[in-house]
Amino acid sequence: MGTKQNILVVGAGFSGAVVARELANKGYKVKVIDKRNHLGGNAYDEINNGIRVHKYGPHIFHTNNKKVFDWLSQYTEWVEYKHKVKAYHNGQFLTLPPNKETQEILGDKLVEVIFDPYTKKMWGLPPEKVDSTILNRVKVRDDLNDLYFPDCEYQYLPKNGYNQVFENILKHPNILVMLGVDFDKSMEDDYDYVFNCMAIDEYYDYCYGELPYRSIKFHHTRVNNFDMPTAVVNFTDSGPYTRITRWDKFPNHGGGEFYTLEEPCDYKDNNMERYYPVKDINGFNREIYNKYRSIKNDKVQFIGRCGLYVYIDMDMAISSSLAVVDNFIK
Repeated sequence: MGTKQNILVVGAGFSGAVVARELANKGYKVKVIDKRNHLGGNAYDEINNGIRVHKYGPHIFHTNNKKVFDWLSQYTEWVEYKHKVKAYHNGQFLTLPPNKETQEILGDKLVEVIFDPYTKKMWGLPPEKVDSTILNRVKVRDDLNDLYFPDCEYQYLPKNGYNQVFENILKHPNILVMLGVDFDKSMEDDYDYVFNCMAIDEYYDYCYGELPYRSIKFHHTRVNNFDMPTAVVNFTDSGPYTRITRWDKFPNHGGGEFYTLEEPCDYKDNNMERYYPVKDINGFNREIYNKYRSIKNDKVQFIGRCGLYVYIDMDMAISSSLAVVDNFIK
C-alpha cells in the first residue's frame, strides 16, 4: 500500500492514463509505458503546418456522465463544439444520423444508401453479420435534428488539444512515463501489479486463437473534390473510403485546408494496429475473449478496448478506469 507498492501501466491512452493518475493521487508509484512514441493512444493529436490534426481520426468528447466530465475538466480547458456529420450521395449532403429530411429524400433506399456501404467497408462484413448494438450507434430520428450527438449534455473539444490533456493527467511526481517501449512479460517481476491495455489474445500468445480487429489507414491530404458543409463527411459509395475530415472546421484547430481520408482494413494489413474489436452477431469472438478472460492471473488486470475487447467511447473508457481503481483500492 502507499508509495511502497509499485504499479506498471501498459498503454498511455485514456484507460491507462486515468488508472495511472488515480493511483498516483493515492500514493502509489506508477510507471506508464507505451510502444508508441507519443501519449494519448488513439486520441493523440499533433500540429501539422499550423493545423491541429487528430492522428487517428476525429475524437469528439461527448457524454452525459457528469462525474467523467468533471474529472477530465481538472486537466483541460474546453471549447464547446456540437458535432455535425453529413453523408455524401449523388452530389447531395444528407444529415447523419438520418433525420426526417434524410428519410424523405431517400425513402425506401435509406438502408441501402446510408447503412449498407459504410457497414461493409467499416467492418468487412455484410450488415446482417454485424451485431445490432454496433448499427444502433447511429439512430434514425423522426425530427429535423442535425446534431450527431443530440442527446449528450456535455459536448466539447480540449481547448489546447488532447496531447496537452494527457501531459497534464500524467504530470505527477509518482508517475514515470516511458514511450517507445514494448511490453515484455519479464517486466512483471519488477512490479507488484500490472494494468495492461494490450490485446489480451496477444498477451496469452493466441492460445485460444486470434481475436479479429478492424483498423484504419489514414490518408492526409490538402486535396478535396467538394466544399464540405461540416467537419466530417461520410461516403455512401462502394469506394475504399468511409469518411473525410476537414480539420480547420473544428474550433481551435488552426486555419488552412487539410483533410484526412479514412480507409478501413483488417488490422493485419495496417502494421497490426488494432482499433475496433469485431462484434459479430453470433458472438463467436466474444466467446473467444471470454476464454482468455477466464485465465487466472493474480498480477495482471486488462483494461481498455483491446484488453476488454469492447468498442467504447472516450467517456466510457474514463468511467471504466475510475471504477477499476476504486475496486483495486477496496
